[in-house]
Amino acid sequence: MAPLPGTLLRPDAALRYADSGGDGPPVVLSHGAGMDHNAFDPQVPPLIRAGYRVITWDLRGHGDSLLARPVQFTAADALADLEALLDELRIGSPVLVGHSLGGGLSQAFVREHPARAAGLVVLDATWNAGPLTRFESVVLPLAAPLLALIPASRLPRLMAKASAVTPAAIAATEAVFAAMPTRRFLDVWRATVSLVDPDPGYCTPVPLGLIRGEEDATGNIATAMPRWARAEGVEEHAIPGAGHVVTLDAPEATTAALLDVLAAMTPTPPTAPAAPAAPTAP
Repeated sequence: MAPLPGTLLRPDAALRYADSGGDGPPVVLSHGAGMDHNAFDPQVPPLIRAGYRVITWDLRGHGDSLLARPVQFTAADALADLEALLDELRIGSPVLVGHSLGGGLSQAFVREHPARAAGLVVLDATWNAGPLTRFESVVLPLAAPLLALIPASRLPRLMAKASAVTPAAIAATEAVFAAMPTRRFLDVWRATVSLVDPDPGYCTPVPLGLIRGEEDATGNIATAMPRWARAEGVEEHAIPGAGHVVTLDAPEATTAALLDVLAAMTPTPPTAPAAPAAPTAP
């Protein structure tokens, strides 16, 4: 794939991004742990055709966004990067769309800066503010240490098969996982876990959309997201035939669900002018 055209220099990192431009409602797509902006490749063209201004980016240490030196990936740095990107592009309140880690970051950003988001769409990420069972509270901190026990040569394949269900999505996910050094991959997982911050009194202060693969078996997403939907009175879109990497496992169904959710929380995007009618025969 061609590299992302935009560059934003940040402390210890150079972030790469793409901005489709236009006057439509801005939508910022944030990818998952160990992945990159290509996870949203099937969704970007339909969103642009629907009239949205679409921003994609690679989180620091992912894809084209290089780290200036071997620093630890942290959720705090990634959140600051997202804020800096919005500032750079002069975007006041976009809809934040996040998958997996990107969904966790988007949730945390809305909690810190509710006035800077017009909406929140979470794909296959846990409910950060939701309650945890006793079992989940014990297992959650063990995720990264358990992954560290897996030989580095086997980790990308195992993680890809745990994340996706279709052969094409498994292959694409394995390739991008294999491109990340194991130590950084584990840092990213620790950062993902650090975003879980239960708060029984919290309610998302902006319009909320929830999408997940029906076969997602990672973490507690399959149980937490339905609870979240019930707690906040929103519809959960469970996509058949898709696992954790729902955008690649079931691209058309995921795009349709995303467009439906966005249509309910944003002004009607401008549409391309209709082609002139063909002249009629005299």
